[in-house]
Amino acid sequence: MSDTIRTDAPPEAAARRTGEFLPKLQLTGDHDLCPGCGEPLAVRTLLEAITDVGMTHQCVGVIGIGCYTALTSNMNVDLIQALHGRAPSLATGAKRMRPDTLFFTLQGDGDMASEGLQEVIHTAARGENVTCILINNGVFGETGGHMTATTVLGQRTKNSIEGRDADYHGYPIDMMAMLAPLGGTAYAARGTVHDAKGVARTRRMVRRAFETQLRGDGFSIVEILTMCPTGWFIPTAEGPGYLDEVLRSVHGTGEWKRDGELLTQAAVPPGDDEDLLA
Repeated sequence: MSDTIRTDAPPEAAARRTGEFLPKLQLTGDHDLCPGCGEPLAVRTLLEAITDVGMTHQCVGVIGIGCYTALTSNMNVDLIQALHGRAPSLATGAKRMRPDTLFFTLQGDGDMASEGLQEVIHTAARGENVTCILINNGVFGETGGHMTATTVLGQRTKNSIEGRDADYHGYPIDMMAMLAPLGGTAYAARGTVHDAKGVARTRRMVRRAFETQLRGDGFSIVEILTMCPTGWFIPTAEGPGYLDEVLRSVHGTGEWKRDGELLTQAAVPPGDDEDLLA
């Protein structure tokens, strides 16, 4: 019983942190983003997947414009800063010059789906051997929470205070439904970081996307749904639930394409992809 920690009295020694449990390529767990933001989780998952495929010393990221850009100082990988929306084209050129290097883009829905939609469409159509990571929270977070191309109907943003209206604002773009059918796309999946199971599945998705690139199979993309309580006008603690109930009800999670083969809707219902936890 000598090792038992007593709880009926104050501890004899103050508690102390013995170390940070960080991925090999993450320099610190600290960041300056809003409380409850899901983007640090998404980036952590990305860095873990790079280590999983053994490319820690042969990897380059091409970074878009958004809140996540502030996380680049925590990423111990070589990075290239792209103009707004142009990361896929920049990654294309760099990959053609360095074909043995693992290339990924890191972009938000404002950067990829609004500002640079044409860039990712043509990159996928050409089958460029790069991996695009889309962090989707349905808002332009860096500019204060404005509506993007993926904002779901009824979602409140800075310029859709009463909620996105189809007649006035149009309908949200489903990036997986658009990119997965293209002939150059070899792998397409959408994950989430709103709970532990979602994080584990998403890490597996990113790993599969990188494995697709390393085999030279063509274009791969993983969309990651993330929380943005500030941009959604909700309390911080409600972020994961809002993502699950609102965003995920429209942008469902799962794999849309694997090994160049489109999966049927029945094969990828939300929560049914248990093999992604392997």
